[in-house]
Amino acid sequence: MLETWLWRAPRQVALCMLVSALCVAPFAACSDDSGPSPTDAGAADGQLDKDPGADGPATRDDSRPDAPATRDGGSDAGPKLPTGLKANTWNVLYPGGDTICSRGDKYMFAVNPGTVNKLVVDFEGGGACWTDASCSAAGALFKERAEDSLKYIQQGYAEGIYDRKNPNNPFKDWYHVFVPYCTGDIHWGDAVKSYGSGAQAFSINHKGAVNVRAVLDWIKKNFGGPEKIFVTGCSAGSYGSLLWTHHLIKQYPQAKVYQFGDSGAGVITSNFLSQSFPNWNALGAAPDWIPSLDPKQVDLLTKDVAYIYAESAKNQPGHTFSQYNTLEDSVQVTYFQVMGGGTAQQWSQGMVSSIDTIMSDAPSFRAYLAEGKQHCIIPFKEFYTTQVKGKKLVDWLADMVDDQPVQSQRCTACVPTTGP
Repeated sequence: MLETWLWRAPRQVALCMLVSALCVAPFAACSDDSGPSPTDAGAADGQLDKDPGADGPATRDDSRPDAPATRDGGSDAGPKLPTGLKANTWNVLYPGGDTICSRGDKYMFAVNPGTVNKLVVDFEGGGACWTDASCSAAGALFKERAEDSLKYIQQGYAEGIYDRKNPNNPFKDWYHVFVPYCTGDIHWGDAVKSYGSGAQAFSINHKGAVNVRAVLDWIKKNFGGPEKIFVTGCSAGSYGSLLWTHHLIKQYPQAKVYQFGDSGAGVITSNFLSQSFPNWNALGAAPDWIPSLDPKQVDLLTKDVAYIYAESAKNQPGHTFSQYNTLEDSVQVTYFQVMGGGTAQQWSQGMVSSIDTIMSDAPSFRAYLAEGKQHCIIPFKEFYTTQVKGKKLVDWLADMVDDQPVQSQRCTACVPTTGP
């Protein structure tokens, strides 16, 4: 079901140019109106409440135990963790404030409590828009609402890292914060942009950075000091994970942080950043306390994803930055071709070359390159079966977050080539 939906977007993008690797998110496929009631993230310390727009008093379901949690307040109190969350379920929270989705819908996020002081921060993918054509396509090219994917994971359709009952899931006991995507700006934007003209004019809230900051504020309020943080995202969410990892490292300097970009190689046309970033006002998400990533000191519009990864890894010693890609990722290749970027082989060459550049500039960077055409791995059952030269991806990641030595893995065919 997820794979069917992933293939839908490329057939609908023929009229406009889109960035390779920014497929509309897999979670937006199948949903209905069921699922746990949302809660208000503005409530003190994560207490359950109702949607801010709902009438009537807040309610609690005492038939289900809250997740184990401890609070600061004594020498043996332990680290501060969220309270008021229902265990073994996705608690949906409304941060309110200035958060908003692209066309005005409410923003929300979800938290599944864990039993250890470790945290997954997971950025959803879901396309992008930056032109009249790409932003007017009514959901075909980018994800417009947060609630659809939340219903999807609530109902258990997502697999991979979302399958918390799988004994092989390295993150089954971790707290998991899911950051939905509905702003068309790869989680980096802070702008309201007008598109079209006359009777066809409309506005898009490119407020991804505003939404993420609200989620990070909730995390800061409710987690005193996670031991480890795994920051990830599929497709467009991969890019969200890249920049916002720096903010989490700054927020929790004592934590060990692991970034894992899933299917976001950043093989794009040369003019994409100069076209999209001004519309999104995206540079505000950059970690400006790092000189080589400070937009006031470096023209990031002239850089590429390889540069950002390399500078990220070099400037965050003790933490891990990494990527996963398949050699012929069908979605990344399709968008690359729609952009006029050339053949599938040229995309593959660009992806491998980008990985090699990062590894050369930042030896601590790690990559896992697999054969095939699958786009995204973290929400699928293949998360547990994919392997390269005998090393399963799930075991590779388990070793990484267990601080065991891990080396980059690449398939036999995943080597630089020349020719058309």
